[in-house]
Amino acid sequence: MLWFVGLGISGTQSIPIEVVKIIQEADFVYLEAFTSPISKQHEDEIKNMVNGSFKIAKRWLVEDGQEILKTSKSSTAVLLSYGDPYVATTHIELRTRAKLENIETNTIHSASAITSMVGEAGLQFYKVGRMVTIMNEKKSTITPYTAIFKNLTQGLHSIILLEYNHDENYFLDPKDAISNLLDVEKEQKRNVLNNDTFAIIASRIGFETQKIISGKFSNLLKVDFGEPPHSIIITGKLHFTESDAINVLTECLDKPSDNSTRIKSTSVQMIEKYVPMVRKALEEIRPLYNDTKEFQEVFENAELYINDAENFLKQGKDENAVLSIGYADGLVDALRIAKGIDPKI
Repeated sequence: MLWFVGLGISGTQSIPIEVVKIIQEADFVYLEAFTSPISKQHEDEIKNMVNGSFKIAKRWLVEDGQEILKTSKSSTAVLLSYGDPYVATTHIELRTRAKLENIETNTIHSASAITSMVGEAGLQFYKVGRMVTIMNEKKSTITPYTAIFKNLTQGLHSIILLEYNHDENYFLDPKDAISNLLDVEKEQKRNVLNNDTFAIIASRIGFETQKIISGKFSNLLKVDFGEPPHSIIITGKLHFTESDAINVLTECLDKPSDNSTRIKSTSVQMIEKYVPMVRKALEEIRPLYNDTKEFQEVFENAELYINDAENFLKQGKDENAVLSIGYADGLVDALRIAKGIDPKI
């Protein structure tokens, strides 16, 4: 038997009686320590509940899974983790492997800081978009940056987890994560983030020292957020009840603001860029065909496609808008090539 057990978000203080019984009766107890930091005090308190064997499970041990699966075939093993056990994808994969090997599994769910921080910060959970993790390596920040951009185009909030390395006792500071995002913005120049971007820093959710601070990047970069763990939420479109809640429930350094208002989708950016370019190219080539009536229909179609692109965009039909300007651009290029002129890029 293999148990997947969530310990909740408040350490040993939030462990249910049912979980204590499972821990006490287990032959082997593994305490997973790579998704969230565990204090020595809490580690010792959990260890004192164990009557069988106890082991700290590092990332490689859970990802490899061989020891845990082998133990579970002939004994009762428990894999403990802070929060809910299935927030970590490694646990889902391990359970899948256990089921494939005909090992009986069971689960005790619990509160997760990921879901709790949203409500604690005053936000509505159904407005949360794709969740991402920021690592210390700046090159890897492009993926979170892109996800934030896509979330904001839909008005959604972005939950950002920060790198944690148990072996090195390292946790990425929120200020470093913000700086990395701003560095990517300088390179990408998509006007997604700037010093006025409003964000929420949630620290030590569920613990007595919990603290939630909100404000613009420029002011958050001046704050000492204390001991980890920390997470960042970049707000999307805010309902007025969310704005009111942020003001009341967090230490609010600046007026809550909607980061999605200045965001333009990739389709909008393309249309705004290419419609003037294609229209200008069409007018430049027109004088060369003044005496050629058989090509006038091509000119008319190109103009219609350009107009369609603008109209489709206004109607929210972004894909049709992009296709239309693409057709117009193709016709203009064909007209240029017919006169021995290279296509205009």
